Amino acid sequence: MLALLPTFNSLFFMCFVRIFNTNKVNEKKHLNWFSLAAIVIAAYLMVVIILENTVTLKLPARISVFAFLVILLASPLYIAIKAHHNEPLRTSLIEENQVIDDSDKVDTGILHAAEDSRGYRRLPANVDHDSSQLGENMNLLQAICIGDFWFLFIATACCMGSGLATVNNISQIGGSLGYTNFETSTLVSLWSIWNFLGRLGAGYVSDYFLHVKSWPRPLFMAFTLATMSIGHSVIASGLPGSLYAGSVLVGVCYGSQWSLMPTIASEIFGVAHFGTIFNTITIASPIGSYIFSVRVVGYIYDKEAAGKGNTCSGARCFMLSFFIMAGATFVGFLVALALFFRTRTFYQGAVVRRLQVSVMK
Repeated sequence: MLALLPTFNSLFFMCFVRIFNTNKVNEKKHLNWFSLAAIVIAAYLMVVIILENTVTLKLPARISVFAFLVILLASPLYIAIKAHHNEPLRTSLIEENQVIDDSDKVDTGILHAAEDSRGYRRLPANVDHDSSQLGENMNLLQAICIGDFWFLFIATACCMGSGLATVNNISQIGGSLGYTNFETSTLVSLWSIWNFLGRLGAGYVSDYFLHVKSWPRPLFMAFTLATMSIGHSVIASGLPGSLYAGSVLVGVCYGSQWSLMPTIASEIFGVAHFGTIFNTITIASPIGSYIFSVRVVGYIYDKEAAGKGNTCSGARCFMLSFFIMAGATFVGFLVALALFFRTRTFYQGAVVRRLQVSVMK
């Protein structure tokens, strides 16, 4: 079911995909409502999970909780229907302004000819060869010949590999530390919420500081990797409640990488071959997961449990593994920091270009 349902779901709904002319103000408003609905649903699920962990809900309460959840899940459909009703008015406004838009394109044609196809200004001639190609539409072969690709690949392997190793072994970790099965299952459910918050929050925060403060996105990747290293160290400590606190940090940072990495890849390598480049970089995730889950966590756990019924209890079962993953994510932090310094000039140029376009409009 987990393997087939997403595929059939995509095939079924692809016939409903259509291309629309967009209005940035209206689209942004609707997207903000979608984001707000997602945050409300995540917050509601978190409260319900915590309540189920502290009190026993009777059948009427469970039915009420489920009914309200269905209403919340239907709220994005209401937003979409409401936006569709406003579509005729928006379309007429776009048609009225079409002539003005075309004239603006003619007036700015010379300016755009001196820039790349993605709207970013070309960099000065005194920057290095790798940096001078940033923002252009590269194919996979061109991308892998640039050091920034491998910096992004290594940072992705360190973060996503250690994050997957954590969630894959969280039940065993909880069992070794004395957590009940219900508590460990609660941790897995809460992990999904932290993951979601990381994906949504990292995209919004990095976009805001990129446009307002000119802070490059790789800086936020470095920050999340450093925070993730702290989270792994917290779990390794084995202190009471450390698994809860550490899983929050690791979960949020893991989700953040899934928001930051695709955006950085599209900005550095362009969007013409983005799908190929993105999926090539994501190979780092299973590679990192295999290294950390099998060769680090699994190997050390089996070594500690040898001769004891193949079970291990206590903080020592995973302490060394998580300190190793903390060190790996710190290496990823250094790599992401190097990527930040390599692309800093490019991002500053991109911000200047975007500000110029907003002033012209």
